[in-house]
Amino acid sequence: MKKLLLVFLSMLSFLFVQSQDLLDLLGEEEVTQEFVEASFKTTRVINVQSLENVAGGVLDFKISHRFGRLNGGAYELFGLDQATMRFGFDYGINDWLMVGVGRNSFEKTYDAFFKAKVLRQQKGKKNIPLSILWASGITAKTIKRSDNNEIDFKHRLAYVHQLIIGSKISKGTSFELVPTVVHRNLVATADENNLVYIIGAALRQKLTKRIAINAEYFYILPNQVADNIKNSLSIGFDIETGGHVFQLHFTNSTSMSDKGFLTETNGDWLDGDIHFGFNISRVFTVKR
Repeated sequence: MKKLLLVFLSMLSFLFVQSQDLLDLLGEEEVTQEFVEASFKTTRVINVQSLENVAGGVLDFKISHRFGRLNGGAYELFGLDQATMRFGFDYGINDWLMVGVGRNSFEKTYDAFFKAKVLRQQKGKKNIPLSILWASGITAKTIKRSDNNEIDFKHRLAYVHQLIIGSKISKGTSFELVPTVVHRNLVATADENNLVYIIGAALRQKLTKRIAINAEYFYILPNQVADNIKNSLSIGFDIETGGHVFQLHFTNSTSMSDKGFLTETNGDWLDGDIHFGFNISRVFTVKR
């Protein structure tokens, strides 16, 4: 009887140890598997969408302000006498889907979009080095035509589709590539394409705990737009202050809508056609 009891106790001890080892392994897997976050500080690098979405139930109120060109000289106070602005609201439906709307004073443009996370960068037992997102949007230009000839509303519309592929390479460095397609229902001349293909890239480098430098560039493939249209180039800084993120930047793009800065930029950096501007982002928790 004593031998049977000893065998029984030995079996219980063995099972307990094995179950503890199994729980430890499960716990280690749970701890070490995590999504990579804060690749960029806000949902936009400067103009373009970033790898980040607002969290589910969170509303992000954005105000973007862009002054005139620096080469306006002292008479225009180096662009400060002129300004355009955009305000918008981004909302997280859940942790992988975000929607947004906005209004740009430049050409009185309204825009709406959604952005979805297809694949998230993560580390641990599953090591996925990239994040992939899809963003689609629509813009409507409502400014009155200078020739007083009205057009159908559908001709005021344009559509933007972007595949955003990027990675947080290190604690302070992130990048993304952004193949883009823009469809404009109406173009100014027969020499322009309604469908425009663009390749974009963006980079973020942290300088301190609360300051980072950002840059983005969009190359329009040849023979698609008018000769005076330039590639959009923007450089700026992120400054985090509690619940706000300030983005100070310089860019050759006047418009802050997707279709505008992608296909309507006519400023040349070498000629001083540079705008100083800023974005302010403030988030609010609507639903927990």
